[in-house]
Amino acid sequence: MNASESVGAIVVAAGSSSRMRGPSTGSGQVLDKLFAPLSGRPLLAHVLARFQESPTVDSIALVLSSANLQRGRDLAAEHGITKVSAVCQGGPRRQDSVRLGLEALGACDWVLVHDGARLLINPGIAEGLEAARESGAAIPAVLIADTVKEAGPDGTVERTLDRGRLWAAQTPQVFRYDLLVRAHREVSDDVTDDAAMLEALGLPVKLYPGSPLNIKVTNLEDLRQAEALLEVVAST
Repeated sequence: MNASESVGAIVVAAGSSSRMRGPSTGSGQVLDKLFAPLSGRPLLAHVLARFQESPTVDSIALVLSSANLQRGRDLAAEHGITKVSAVCQGGPRRQDSVRLGLEALGACDWVLVHDGARLLINPGIAEGLEAARESGAAIPAVLIADTVKEAGPDGTVERTLDRGRLWAAQTPQVFRYDLLVRAHREVSDDVTDDAAMLEALGLPVKLYPGSPLNIKVTNLEDLRQAEALLEVVAST
């Protein structure tokens, strides 16, 4: 990455943690995964530290729910995440939250969009930026190992998909800033990641190898697995 190019990161963490419910959280209680303690600090602090420690990332926009805005600011200050330049409220959809994060981040050359619930960023941020140079957009992904079936509304299998061509997308996804801004301006259909918006415009998106370690914490079992993986990574 050219030293003169600016790189920003958007950490999207505006969800409700609705699937973080179980016996250990108490009857009917939902645990906010972002602030769940893992190896001595909150999950979100682990995520932000990855971007803080990266020499290529200049600034971070943190996108949170309205209820967590001040809590997020306090966390960044407490854990020395000085690259957080903006903390903003998310929108009703993930893509709305990313768009608001783009506005809060401001113009830069490259932008990384990352799920706030993925704390084991692997491979590194630099690898993603290098992969994005070829087409202006790159996403980490892993080949799907399981056999994948496509079923009809009644649950009957209609066909078996060729898993050799199927990839599970991860984050951080890397884009030229101007391309991502254009995608958010021109694509209004619901999508589950930003790469799909560029795809809708016919723009190329490069895949580069992700990692099975880069799990997204969505439930209590994921939280336990993430803590175990942190211990393994720390010991290697």
